[in-house]
Amino acid sequence: MGYKVVVAGATGNVGREMLNILAERQFPVDEIAALASRRSQGTEVSFGDKTIKVKDIEQFDFTGWDIALFAIGSDATKKYAPIAAAAGCIVIDNSSLYRYDPQIPLIVPEVNPEAVYDYKNKNIIANPNCSTAQMVVALKPLHDRAKIKRVVVSTYQSVSGAGKEGMDELWDQTKGMYVPGQEVAPKKFQKQIAFNVIPQIDVFMEDGQTKEEWKMVAETKKIIDTSIKVTATCVRVPVFVGHSESINIEFEDFLDEDEARDILREAPGILVVDKREPGGYVTPIEAAGDFATFISRIRQDSTIENGLNLWCVSDNLRKGAALNAVQIAELLGNRVLKKG
Repeated sequence: MGYKVVVAGATGNVGREMLNILAERQFPVDEIAALASRRSQGTEVSFGDKTIKVKDIEQFDFTGWDIALFAIGSDATKKYAPIAAAAGCIVIDNSSLYRYDPQIPLIVPEVNPEAVYDYKNKNIIANPNCSTAQMVVALKPLHDRAKIKRVVVSTYQSVSGAGKEGMDELWDQTKGMYVPGQEVAPKKFQKQIAFNVIPQIDVFMEDGQTKEEWKMVAETKKIIDTSIKVTATCVRVPVFVGHSESINIEFEDFLDEDEARDILREAPGILVVDKREPGGYVTPIEAAGDFATFISRIRQDSTIENGLNLWCVSDNLRKGAALNAVQIAELLGNRVLKKG
C-alpha cells in the first residue's frame, strides 16, 4: 500500500524534477496528481514511464490525499497550502513562505530529521533555500564533532535558481553575443548574465545584505544551531544548473583536515572528491543530475586557530529543491505515515 501524492507546480523546472525523482527513487505512489494554474490545464508531464495530464489547482480537492509537494511560489502557496493542510494532506513547500515560521519545521533530512514530527503543528513542512540546503549537509557532521562558531560563505549560484526565465536569458544572451544586432538586454537579472557574474540575488535589505544572503543566515540557525554565526555573499554566475559554494568554517575545537575528510566521507548525502591535483575536485557541470552534495578542496585555514576551508557543489534543482522535498516525503513515510 502506497501514498496518494500531489505535485503542485508540475509544469515548472522544480515540479518536473519532483516527478522525476519520485519515479527514480521508487517512492511508493498509489496515485499521483499533477497540478498547475488553469492556463496549464491539460498539459502532459512525465512520471516514470507514464504520461499524466495536469489539473487546475483551483478546482482540485485535496481531501483523501496524503502528501502534496508544492513548487508554486509564495503567493500561490499562501492561498492553496492552508486549503490542502486543512483537508488532511501534508504539504511540503518549496517556497520561502513558511521557512521562518517557528511553528513550521524547516527540514534537511540528513541534518534534522527529528523535526519531521512537528508537521502536526500546521500540517505543513518547509523546504530550505537551495543555497542553504547543500551547505548545512556539509556543516552538520563537522558541527557534531567540533562545534562551529562562524561560517563565511561565498556562493556561485546557477541561473536555474531563477527559474526557466533565468535559463532562457543566459541562453539568449549567449547566442546574441555572436550575432550582431541580436543582443538581449537584461530582463530577469539586474545586469547581463552571459560571460558575467552578478553579486546580487533577491532584493537588498536595509543592512546591505541581499535577502538571499539573509536566508542563508536565518535558515542555518534554524536547521542546525542558533549559536552559529553566518555571513554570506551570494553571486549569480553563468551556469545553467548547479550551485557552488566556497565555505570557510571556524570551530570551537581544533579539527584536522584529514579527520574532517573522513567525517564527510561517512556523512549521509555527501560524496568527497578531493585530490590535490589538476581536476581533482567537482564542478557544477559534473554535479548536475546527481543526488549527492559534493565536497572538495578540504584544507586547513592557517589564518585562524581552528579553521577549515572547503568547496561544496550540488544540483540546485535536486538537493536544493526537488530531491530534498522527496526526501522529506520519504521521512514522513518511514517515521509518521508508515504505509506500504
